[in-house]
Amino acid sequence: MALHLRGPVVVDDDRVAPQAWVVGDRITFERPAEVTGSLTGWVLPGLVDVHCHIGLGAGGAVDRATAQAQAVADRDAGVLLIRDAGSPADTRWVDGRHDLPRLIRAGHHLARPKRYLRHYARELADVAELPAAVAQEAARGDGWVKLVADWIDRDLGPDGDLRPLWPDDVLAEAVGAAHDAGARVTAHTFATEALDGLLDAGIDCLEHASGADPRQIDRIAAAGVSVTATLLQVAQFAAIADRADRYPVYAERMRRMHARRYQHVRDLADAGVQLLIGTDAGGTIAHGRIADEAAELLTAGIPDHEVVAAASWRTRRWLGVPGLTEGESADLVVYDTDPRRDARVLTAPRAVLLRGRRVR
Repeated sequence: MALHLRGPVVVDDDRVAPQAWVVGDRITFERPAEVTGSLTGWVLPGLVDVHCHIGLGAGGAVDRATAQAQAVADRDAGVLLIRDAGSPADTRWVDGRHDLPRLIRAGHHLARPKRYLRHYARELADVAELPAAVAQEAARGDGWVKLVADWIDRDLGPDGDLRPLWPDDVLAEAVGAAHDAGARVTAHTFATEALDGLLDAGIDCLEHASGADPRQIDRIAAAGVSVTATLLQVAQFAAIADRADRYPVYAERMRRMHARRYQHVRDLADAGVQLLIGTDAGGTIAHGRIADEAAELLTAGIPDHEVVAAASWRTRRWLGVPGLTEGESADLVVYDTDPRRDARVLTAPRAVLLRGRRVR
């Protein structure tokens, strides 16, 4: 079977093809001998959610049926590639399901006891265990490891606030262990205080980075570290603060970060930081909301074409996964109009093809 894609077919920032074909499960730009069907519209590589938690619910790991429903919700929204940013569930079974998005796992979150959400992380009683644990998670994952770099320290009582979890020297050794194993490291971070240690350690990516000050933003840009802004998550900071009445210092910090969330993203973009799109789905945020996260970036002032590039070909390249390249898997989404001119159309894909098969 050969399906004619009556383009335009957006390959990347500089390349738009007038048409393409799907032959079996592959994409080709050379007309096959026989064509059995056609699909018309603006064609993008399958979308990417780089901060998504398949197998994670509000109370921790979920069963396989729930994890499958999460993956299907993401797929039907056009997300065909997921970097799972930590999950307590074993989701290796997803690899065998050709009807589910491709999944790049980061293994289990690494945190300390009582210093992250309950039942989410692998908790290390001794900070010295971190480098060995990172090496283990690197072996279990798909080239990524996820650290929890800071969280509220409730032992401080009313002065409780965000504090780093790991000493800088241990953090540097841990990131080095991941790199030695051929893996990259990303870190959950809200706090200003955690960022310099992460950057000194050679971190590869930052999740949220909502506490980055102007000097640190310049450091992030100079180091070429990408940031997943997760604005859907940061939008919840005010509500989190309202529930933290016993910790007024922490609550005030969360409100400040919430209030300046859009300016923060603009500051990152203006400094030249590569922004990634991740919904932080799982836990408290529903799956299938990639278009909502894109809309948040638009509200922050990020141009439509930059948002779409971050949601598709540019981030695929960053992850090392091909997009619409000759002979590669036909993972694509079709829209009625050009998303690069109006990224709001990401809410309404006309068709979703995964491995050459129409799944929506």
